[in-house]
Amino acid sequence: MIDSGEDNVRGGGVPSPIRPARLRGPVEFVGRTTELALLRRLVEAPPCLVLLEGEPGIGKSRLVAELLAGLPGRHLVGECDDVPEPFPLGVLLDAVRTGADHLGPLNPVAGALAPLLPELTEVLPAAPAPLTDPAAERHRLLRAVAAVLAALTPAVLVLEDLHWADPATCDLLAYLGSHPVDGLAVLLTARTPAPGGSTPIHEALARTPPWAVTRVPLGALAAGDVRRLAARTLRLDDPPPELTATLLERTAGIPFVVEEVLRTLAERGGDPLADGSVPFVLRDVLLWRLRPLDEATREVLGAASVLGLVPDQRILAAALGQDRAAVRTALTAAHRAGLLHDTGEGLRFRHDLARQVVYDMVPRDTREWLHLRVARVLERERPRPVAQLAHHYRLAGSGADFVRNAEAAADLATERGDDATAAGFLLQTMAVAELPRPVRARLAGKLGRSAIDGLSQAEAIPVLERLLADRRLPPGARGELGLVLGRMLRQQGEALRGYAEIERAVSFLRAPRRRAPALAVLAAPDTVVGRHVDDHLARCAEAEAAAVTSGDPAAHLAVRIARASLLLELGDPAAWAVIAELRASVELAERPREHARACLNWAQGALHAGHLGQAAALLAAGRELVEETGYERLARLVAAAERMPVTLLDARAELATVLARTGDDVTRAERALREVITDARRVGAIWPLVQALSALARLTLAGRPEEAVRHAAEALSLVRGKGIWAWAAEAVLVLAEAAVAAGEPERAARAVADLAAGIQGRDAPVALVALSRCRELLPAGRFIDGVRGVSGM
Repeated sequence: MIDSGEDNVRGGGVPSPIRPARLRGPVEFVGRTTELALLRRLVEAPPCLVLLEGEPGIGKSRLVAELLAGLPGRHLVGECDDVPEPFPLGVLLDAVRTGADHLGPLNPVAGALAPLLPELTEVLPAAPAPLTDPAAERHRLLRAVAAVLAALTPAVLVLEDLHWADPATCDLLAYLGSHPVDGLAVLLTARTPAPGGSTPIHEALARTPPWAVTRVPLGALAAGDVRRLAARTLRLDDPPPELTATLLERTAGIPFVVEEVLRTLAERGGDPLADGSVPFVLRDVLLWRLRPLDEATREVLGAASVLGLVPDQRILAAALGQDRAAVRTALTAAHRAGLLHDTGEGLRFRHDLARQVVYDMVPRDTREWLHLRVARVLERERPRPVAQLAHHYRLAGSGADFVRNAEAAADLATERGDDATAAGFLLQTMAVAELPRPVRARLAGKLGRSAIDGLSQAEAIPVLERLLADRRLPPGARGELGLVLGRMLRQQGEALRGYAEIERAVSFLRAPRRRAPALAVLAAPDTVVGRHVDDHLARCAEAEAAAVTSGDPAAHLAVRIARASLLLELGDPAAWAVIAELRASVELAERPREHARACLNWAQGALHAGHLGQAAALLAAGRELVEETGYERLARLVAAAERMPVTLLDARAELATVLARTGDDVTRAERALREVITDARRVGAIWPLVQALSALARLTLAGRPEEAVRHAAEALSLVRGKGIWAWAAEAVLVLAEAAVAAGEPERAARAVADLAAGIQGRDAPVALVALSRCRELLPAGRFIDGVRGVSGM
């Protein structure tokens, strides 16, 4: 089953006076003195959160084992699986189980864990009543884990291989970073992301305060450490420099590979400096260890590599059609050959690198057959391990079975509030070429909904675009997918494209409960160029009619929130009464996610109009709701704006405007404003474009007045096209100042009159202040009557 590759194994060379002793016992721990001391200092002074990271085989687990061996007290240990089932917080719950016997008095919120830890029912408080909001339920679960961990302190919580962690675990660790538990030291290990890439745990920890996480990177072993390891392993008093250089060259200083090569040299005997004696790669080492194994043992070992890092002997026996005794004998032989090691709880591969090498040695056809056999055995498990089934069916090439289980895994993840995991499974199904069109459309709809909340838009957008390009797509599916695509494009910063996609989708959305929220999105005035405020008002009226027809409270609430935002942007004083009514309503109180989102949207509208006090109060309320409900998606949007360009563009415009106002670095401010203008024009995002143009006009007014007038005039033109004159305050003021300075007061008066007429009867404090300053600029007799009549002048 496994190609022995004996012809590729390099010989032991010609014997020489240097004869290393046979290896006895494990390779000794060398190096890492600085890192070990740092880890010990950190965990001995809790609370702390430490991330130990490095490439595969770099020695993260070995360093943690060395640390724990010399560390008294309680150790709570969990390890992530490379193919986990969609079970949130699984690795944390495993760690909690290891300390369950030491639980002290518990906060009642810990009862939220009772359904997940039935074996601890007698220890945990009673489970609380379920919450209607999935995000609030998830946040309560995070607080429950934190409460249990607090009851187990003082302790060291060690979680390994966090690059495989589920999103809920990552959120919990980010929560612990911002809300440390007294007496708890948290030590995490994870692989370093590929250049330009990331992992959920790295993204989660990036959301924590700068002081919250201590990162300890592990690099390759230095030459001195490799030399000491060679001396101890090969029992050489003074290893030649040539040996160290050869080892470094052929192992890249990766400790696991260095150890395996040295183990092999020690077991072979002979001259380690003989030509070709040192294996070139890990594959050579494992091939040498496979040589003495018989075919039956190799067959079992190959199947074990298909099953995973920790092969289950029962599953192996059933998949191979052998009795468990034969499988146990084969695995024991592999253990004696140094291919597996005993953890005390069973045999496992020494490292995922070793498992992958053995897996690659199994012929492709045989691998596919083994994956299929394993899947057929797992089908009989209860509950069905749908994530593992999807994994094995995919690698077996069984598309229909893969899709069936991937969809089940996605549904399970969605049910448990894990949208990111759901999106991951659904994205994989889109790669199956033979999917029937109705199935693909159904799965794409689920993908769209989960990808929005799972922040997987970048991967999902091309999939949805390809589906919508199919003219045979049913109308209902076209409407649903178009709506989802439009929302994603908007969140990715493609304001005009997203808006246009939703406009197209609306005509295909037959159900009023689906049309109403879509029309509510189109009612938002602060998103796109090329749409007048009258269009937004018309869309809002359509949305209200659809919401009434639907009878759906959620649709009705979405429309009312949108209407309040529109009134606020228009400067309609009635907006505040609508907002107050909504915030006092039971409907919004029962939906904390929507409440938080509404407050943040209204805060933005208040800022646009110039209501700074109200904006601050709404922003504070939104933040409080995020904190109380654990609305992770909003927190991720705020903390990881580079993944949500629409958020980033607004933030960039604001930052550049502040830079321009301070005058500390004019060159930097101008460059930043021009970059925002370029990007906002490209995507058709109107508010950051108007803001940046107005700020650039102000910045260039003193030295380049003609250029300033050009920028201000463009901003004013955009505002005319939109019809929301409160946005024109700064542009009109710059135009007035430039025109008066150039001796053209009539030109200034015309722009001021347009602004005055546009905000007549509107609640627009910033525009009113701008008009007041314009009155001071214009010569006596040049102040147009229409301006005098504006409230507050």
